[in-house]
Amino acid sequence: MDPLNRADAIIDFCLSPLALDPNAQTTLEVRRRLEHVIKTYQTKITQPVAVDFSKMPSLVINEAAHGYE
Repeated sequence: MDPLNRADAIIDFCLSPLALDPNAQTTLEVRRRLEHVIKTYQTKITQPVAVDFSKMPSLVINEAAHGYE
């Protein structure tokens, strides 16, 4: 996987497991807020931020421990 540096690509990758309705008002609001955060951060550090999700350690959730069997 190539590093992602466009705000919309980062958001798409992060939200894809949730299978949200792309036309729902709540989805549009979440995307708007996340885009604002990412773009604000990128302007504060004066360069685009690339996010390489292939370097991210895996996260294992024990659903049984949380009562979601």
